[in-house]
Amino acid sequence: MHIPFVDLKAQYRAHRPEIDAAIAAVIESTAFIRGKFVADFEKAYAETYGVKHCVSCGNGTDAIFITLKMLGVGPGDEVITTSNSWIASSETITLTGARVVFVDVEDDCYDLDATKIEAAITPRTKAILPVHLLGQPAQMDVIMEIAQRRGLHVVEDCAQAHFAAFGGRRVGTFGIAGTFSFYPGKNLGAYGDAGAIITDDDALAEQVRMFANHGADRVNKHEHLLEGVCSRLDGLQAAILSAKLPHLDAWTRARQERAAQYDELLRGIPEVTTPKIRAGASHVFHNYVLRAQRRDALQTFLKEQGIETTRHYPVPLPFLKAYAYLGHTPADFPVVTQHSREIISLPVYPELTGDQQQYVTETIRGFYVRK
Repeated sequence: MHIPFVDLKAQYRAHRPEIDAAIAAVIESTAFIRGKFVADFEKAYAETYGVKHCVSCGNGTDAIFITLKMLGVGPGDEVITTSNSWIASSETITLTGARVVFVDVEDDCYDLDATKIEAAITPRTKAILPVHLLGQPAQMDVIMEIAQRRGLHVVEDCAQAHFAAFGGRRVGTFGIAGTFSFYPGKNLGAYGDAGAIITDDDALAEQVRMFANHGADRVNKHEHLLEGVCSRLDGLQAAILSAKLPHLDAWTRARQERAAQYDELLRGIPEVTTPKIRAGASHVFHNYVLRAQRRDALQTFLKEQGIETTRHYPVPLPFLKAYAYLGHTPADFPVVTQHSREIISLPVYPELTGDQQQYVTETIRGFYVRK
């Protein structure tokens, strides 16, 4: 049996008529850049999310960079973020001219450890960028208390956590803005790069929209009020996202059901630790991550049996060559260092079948039995 890590073909086959119709409508109207389909998606996403503004852009990386830039983050500032994420969460800080400050992660929930933020704050700290990693909401109650007390912006990286919630409130609505990626493999994915920023702040919404479109005035596109960038969601991607958006709640429930099934099937294997869901949180399981003994050998064995897996992430951010100038050592981040030796992500998506999950877990059990 071959089990892909992500099966985008299965999702397309399940919703082919809607997606094909959406693509055809864009081509028929030649609305490829901005226009009706982009406006419709922004409106639908904002309404579904329960926020005043959704500003689309080219990708999730741009969403973070543009937001930080329009909040005035720049040279001389520092921004605190997690030590475990994709580099987009940190490179965007550096690209503004600010300095990235990494914080270790929680041992059980994998997010930035909010209890370690206070010690990382300096007079130069301008913002906190929590990442809701793997679909698990970060400790937003603690993070917001610190930020409000210290006068710091909070920008939430929600790229892996579409519609996840903490304390009954959706991630992306705690801080001044939430940023999203719609990369094809995300819980809500386009068929190319795509991103968005959500906010209830009218002034910030106007600024990020302008900056993402060359700094152009919304009424007169030839009047540029500032120098910006070209980061636009195209019509095809917007239409595809609009076709998929009504299915996201059902897909999320399916992911949660697959995760619960994995928990049950993996019960009684002492060599693996299944994911923990934070109290009061709704985890949307962009990834299902195990901590496993003999992880590398297990991953090789699963591959030999036709099961695709990956690691989120093999090298913690502070130890990438890009950040060698910071001079960090594993002793600075003991938790994420340990995780990097143990974590493995299993296939989890709405189309994953019970038979496939049974095969995955029986193969894992068989690996540890044969040792």
